[in-house]
Amino acid sequence: MAPQFMRTAPPGRLLLLTAILLVSYLCVAISLPIVPVFVTGSLGLGNVWAGLGVGSAFLSTILTRAHAGRLADDRGAKTAVARGLVFYIAGALASLAAGLLPGQPLAAFAILLAGRLLLGLGESLVAVGVIAWGVGIVGPANSGRVLAMVGAAMYGALAIGGPLGLALLQSVGFAGAMTISALLPALGLLAIWRIPAVAPHPEQERPSFRSVISRIWLHGTIICLQGIGFAAIGAFFALYFRDQHWSHAGLGLTAFGSGFVLMRIFFGHLPDRIGGLPVAIGSLAVEAVGQMLIWSANDPTLALVGAFLTGIGCSMIFPSLGREVVHRVPPHLRGTALGGFSAFQDAAYGLTGPFAGLLADHAGYDSVFLIGGIAAAAGFVIALSLRRRSLAAAA
Repeated sequence: MAPQFMRTAPPGRLLLLTAILLVSYLCVAISLPIVPVFVTGSLGLGNVWAGLGVGSAFLSTILTRAHAGRLADDRGAKTAVARGLVFYIAGALASLAAGLLPGQPLAAFAILLAGRLLLGLGESLVAVGVIAWGVGIVGPANSGRVLAMVGAAMYGALAIGGPLGLALLQSVGFAGAMTISALLPALGLLAIWRIPAVAPHPEQERPSFRSVISRIWLHGTIICLQGIGFAAIGAFFALYFRDQHWSHAGLGLTAFGSGFVLMRIFFGHLPDRIGGLPVAIGSLAVEAVGQMLIWSANDPTLALVGAFLTGIGCSMIFPSLGREVVHRVPPHLRGTALGGFSAFQDAAYGLTGPFAGLLADHAGYDSVFLIGGIAAAAGFVIALSLRRRSLAAAA
C-alpha cells in the first residue's frame, strides 16, 4: 500500500513552491556551519563571537516576524517571499565582502554581522510567506501537511548545505561559498513568478500583535524550547567534533536533516490525522533523548546517532503546533499568527548561539547539548499540560 503522503499528494503548485524553497534556503544552510569556523579561524575571534555571528540572523528574524506576517496578510504571500529572497541575496553579498577582509577582523565581523541581519530579515519574510502561500493553495484543513513540506524543504537544505558549506569553505574559501549562496535565492526569485498568488486580506479589522500572541504563547514557548536543540547542533556540532579530534564534522547537520526529512515525508500527515499535541509530545521525548546522547557520546558515531534522533524529534513539532495555531485564529490573521509563532523558535535560535558560546567556554562543548536535552524535556511537560487541558475542555 502506498504511504499516506503519496495517496494525498498536494497540488503541483505546492510541490513547485517547496522545491524553490529548498534551493533558495541553501543560502542559509551553506553559511550556518561555516560562519563559526570563519569567525574563530580566519578572524581569530572567540566562541562568543562565533555564537553571535550565527545567532544574529535569528535575532533579526525575531524582530521582523510581525512585519512579515502583516505583509503576507495585507499585500499577499507572494510579495513577502519575493522581498525575502532579495534580502537573502543582499545578506550573502555582505558576507562575501566580509570574507575579503580576513586581515581586519573587527571590520570583517561588523560587515558579516550586517549580512547576517539582512539574511535574518529575508528568512522572516520567506518562511512566513511560503507557509501562508501554501495554506492559501491547499486550504487550512491541510495546514499540517503544508508546514511539514515547508520544513522538509528547509531542513533538507540544511542536510545538503552543512557538508556542502564546509566543502566550499575548504575549496573556494569563505568568500567563494558566499558567492554561490547569493546565486541560489536569485534562481528562486526567477522561479516564483510561475506560481499564481493567493488573495490577501487587506480590508479586515486586525487586533494588536500582542493580542494575537496571547492566544498562542504556550504553543510558542514549546517551540522555543524545542529550537534550542537544533540551534546547538547548528552552531557548535562542528566545533564540538573538532575539539574532540573526530572526523566528519560536517555530517552533524546531515544526520539531523536526514532524520528530520524522513519524518516529514513518511509521517507528515499525522498532525492532520490525529491532532497536533499527541504528535508534539512524542516528538519532544525523542528530541530529549537525542540531545542527551550527543552530550554523553564518547565516539563520533554515537554523537551522529544523537543528531539523527534530534532531527527525528524536532521534525514534527513545528507543524504539529503550527496546525493548532492556524485553527486558533481567523483566516485574515493566519500570517500574523504564524509570524508570531515562528518568532518563538527564532528566539531559541538567536539566544542559544551567544549563551551556548559562553557555556562552551566554561564547561566544554558537550554541555551545550545537555541544556538542549533539558529544554526539550521542559517542552514535553508543557505539551502534556496542554493536552490534558484540551481533553478536559472536550469532556
